[in-house]
Amino acid sequence: MNPNNQNLGELWDRVTGTQAAPPGWLVLATGCAALLTVLARPLWHVARNAVTIAHEGGHGLAALVTGRKLAGIRLHSDTSGLTLSYGRPTGPGMVLTAAAGYTAPALLGLGCAALLAADRITLLLWLAIALLLALLIRIRNAFGLFTVLIAGGAFFLVSWFGSAQVQAGFAYLGCWFLLFGAVRPVLELQHQRRIGWARDSDADQLARLTHVPALAWVTVFLLIALACLALGASWLLQPL
Repeated sequence: MNPNNQNLGELWDRVTGTQAAPPGWLVLATGCAALLTVLARPLWHVARNAVTIAHEGGHGLAALVTGRKLAGIRLHSDTSGLTLSYGRPTGPGMVLTAAAGYTAPALLGLGCAALLAADRITLLLWLAIALLLALLIRIRNAFGLFTVLIAGGAFFLVSWFGSAQVQAGFAYLGCWFLLFGAVRPVLELQHQRRIGWARDSDADQLARLTHVPALAWVTVFLLIALACLALGASWLLQPL
């Protein structure tokens, strides 16, 4: 057999194969660490960039899927972001694109939980790298490029050089963080709307597009985040 083909086969088996389930203490410890990161303001201010990546990536993916032209994505140092797409200013495509941002982190976290419940730790890490690479080519500012490169580099280093327990800890921590971290931005959104700081938020754009009150959209975002958290947690904790 050609050595190159053998190496590719071994890599494929490594990526798509299953790994041993981590010890229960690691699953609980990473969950507690993720929750602390979301609740502690100094930690959240830094880690929230990961949620912003998922949020803007959700907008971008929805735009492409619905046939809109994706002009680019910007990530800012204040953890905000902006996704620019062109197409019809109304209609289902615009509605789905606007709705995808706040739902993307929760749904991504749920997908991660499904992979971890199936013991596909390495596959999760490599899929994350692939998604970050796909996002990278759409980034249009320096801070965004830096953030995505750092995130992608971290996933690569852990997946390639980390021990099985390090990989499991990193994957579970990221999954828990997405599940918990999807809830706080929705609460922050409503707080900002209440004090008049978010008059052009995703929820307000959806209200103009659908004539459904913005508060109803915020409620939908929150219910999706909480449902994904509950279901994802049940999958992650099932073996314990």
